Amino acid sequence: MKIIKSYKALLLVLLVTVASCKKLDLAPTDAFTEENYWTTAEKANAVVNTAYNQMFNNNDNNGSRSSNYFFLNEALSDNAVNTRGDNEGVASIAAGIYDPSLGRFKAEWANHYAAIRTCNIFMENIDKVTNMDAALRDRMKGEIRFIRAFQYFQLYTWFGDVPLILKVLTREESNVVSRTPRAEVLKFVLSELDEATKLLPLNTTYGDNDKGRIAKGTAIALKARVLLYEGRWQEVVTACEQLMSGSNGTYSLFPSYEGLFLPQNENNSEVMLDVQYVLGTTRNYSNFFDYAPLSVGARLNSFSPTQELVNSYIMLNGKAINEAGSGYNENDPYTSRDPRLTNTVVYHGYQWKLPDNKIKTIYTKPGTDPDKDHPDEYAPGSVSSPTGYYLRKYYDPTSLANFQSGLNLILIRYADVLLMYAEAKNELNQFTSDDWDKTIKALRTRAGFTDAAALNYNGGGQTALRNTIRNERRTELAMEGLRIFDIRRWRIAENVLNGWAHGAKYGPASVDNGYLRVNQRSFDPGKHYLWPIPRDERNLNPNLTQNPGW
Repeated sequence: MKIIKSYKALLLVLLVTVASCKKLDLAPTDAFTEENYWTTAEKANAVVNTAYNQMFNNNDNNGSRSSNYFFLNEALSDNAVNTRGDNEGVASIAAGIYDPSLGRFKAEWANHYAAIRTCNIFMENIDKVTNMDAALRDRMKGEIRFIRAFQYFQLYTWFGDVPLILKVLTREESNVVSRTPRAEVLKFVLSELDEATKLLPLNTTYGDNDKGRIAKGTAIALKARVLLYEGRWQEVVTACEQLMSGSNGTYSLFPSYEGLFLPQNENNSEVMLDVQYVLGTTRNYSNFFDYAPLSVGARLNSFSPTQELVNSYIMLNGKAINEAGSGYNENDPYTSRDPRLTNTVVYHGYQWKLPDNKIKTIYTKPGTDPDKDHPDEYAPGSVSSPTGYYLRKYYDPTSLANFQSGLNLILIRYADVLLMYAEAKNELNQFTSDDWDKTIKALRTRAGFTDAAALNYNGGGQTALRNTIRNERRTELAMEGLRIFDIRRWRIAENVLNGWAHGAKYGPASVDNGYLRVNQRSFDPGKHYLWPIPRDERNLNPNLTQNPGW
């Protein structure tokens, strides 16, 4: 059973009550705060499940917003573009043409605080359930503490200073709260994750009915990510080693990179936290209806990988495509490349695996498709991909009509732990051949590299290793929603998010060497590293100050 989708009448009442709260106007209600609610472990678990449901902006109750954010956050980065509409505000943000009234900011703020309210309700009331197993109570407290920390981590990463609210507020109180310094919120998040770690069980103790629940290792992994974003390198190393040692749960790389993202392998050894779905219920998503090639059933393309992402995949000999001796052929650009490219991006000549084990060749280059309708070929102003690329990673072969899928979306996986460890060790200037073998070599071996030049440690100094590790992070985790956060923490946004995002070489040779100009980006480092506090929130509460430049 996927715990996040276990809905009963009791939970539905709770969801309606929480979802009806807007902004910080979150007055308590009689529905689930009175003494007569907190009487059984089952009722307490309903609140925990609601908090899980709200983990990744799931207040729409059917999963579409969570999947939208997961995928479309990539279009905030240089990995992808959203060129049809302004889905979840990412086109406006990427173009730098937004202001504090953008709906994405209001939704993000409201969703996180609704989830935090659920956590606060739980923490204030759980001890009223007296006839409850102590170990179960502790586990639930650990889950809620993790979820609350996760919500605050998201909030301050986007907005900087945010109100730190640790109790259920009245309407009057919510309208006068002030922003808490980011450093104080960060301190709380780290403390909360430490407390959660003490309370949570190992992942190996969960049975099949509890697959997907937060475990001790999940809390440590999130703490490592929090510390990574702060550049607290030695603490990152310590946290990662706690996971790599096996003493805080059993985690390992799944043997197949392609298989990692297939439904038959959900809840595998690499998954540390995911958003769980159930096919054939209201808890699913259909993003691939607008992301996949049209010739395999999609209706149009609204989200597509960029040439910049495709260029980041190295050759099988370990060299970058622009590096001397790489063997890269611009006229045959997808041959001898990192196998993860094929598992992530659909390009011209791609061999798409259909559910019946048949192969469909995808033609994106203009004038090449033998089908007279040539649905996937690039054509200006058409419904096909504006970059000449489509998304493959997370395609679900078991999906129903219109690509309706119940495939879980992974938020934290063990590969990220290895990448965090590698980055931290290198920033400390302590990266060794042994560290390489445990991290980069392990990831490349799993990906399918066999050439010794790509697998063996070559040193090269801290700067060269930094570039290698960062690029490895990009290609390993591509289309998983993390690139924008890496760009921001590395402070390279003004370099990679200004100017044109490109597509395949299907344009006039006189413009950017023929690579399609698809989407013009703008990033002002003076103001865009923080999102503005939503206008509606400040209208409601004048104590909320605004970020610089807004």
